[in-house]
Amino acid sequence: MEDDSAHMGIKDEIAALKRERIIGAAVELFYERGYENTTLEAVAERLGVTKPFIYSHFGSKAELLAEICGRGISYSLDAINKALAIKGTSTQKLEELARNFVVSVLENQKPLAIFAREEKNLAESDYMRISTMRREFDRKLVALLEAGVKSGEFHLSDPPIAALAIGGLVSWAYVWFRPRGRMTMNELAGEMTALILAMVATNRRSQSGRAAKAE
Repeated sequence: MEDDSAHMGIKDEIAALKRERIIGAAVELFYERGYENTTLEAVAERLGVTKPFIYSHFGSKAELLAEICGRGISYSLDAINKALAIKGTSTQKLEELARNFVVSVLENQKPLAIFAREEKNLAESDYMRISTMRREFDRKLVALLEAGVKSGEFHLSDPPIAALAIGGLVSWAYVWFRPRGRMTMNELAGEMTALILAMVATNRRSQSGRAAKAE
């Protein structure tokens, strides 16, 4: 029984690796040529496999597009769920979220670019599923900001607008970030995290200022 379980585990890992290879090739081709100008034959050719190999993991090109388009928001949702799960203040949770949110966006530059260009080609059910995830992220970010206002950590007159501003600031980074640019991904994540904390006017600076005056 244990041998069967181990065998199934290995088979699942191999299948997952094969799916990732397909997704990786499709991302490159959709990004370079566009969804409509890319065939599954082209994806198979890029991988050096046959078309049936693709169909053994994805039922259609549309299914492959949906998987790619959903990745960026899925990882961002993971980032906010992990941040909300930590024990700490709203400021600490926002700091954790901001850093991981930025990294998730920068690590998914091409999938996010594909989503921005190709969302019109998503099946309605896939578009609704991804939109639901985006709304869930927005709701959780608003709730985090409202909690920070209630605790006196954040100074915001309109948390929903602030949430949209934070989302826009980070989400748009996929357009202009260059991996070989002036800053590394982690350095930029640190800078943008500081900007987000400044945007919500956390009490960190005022507290340090009061401490200096007291001395």
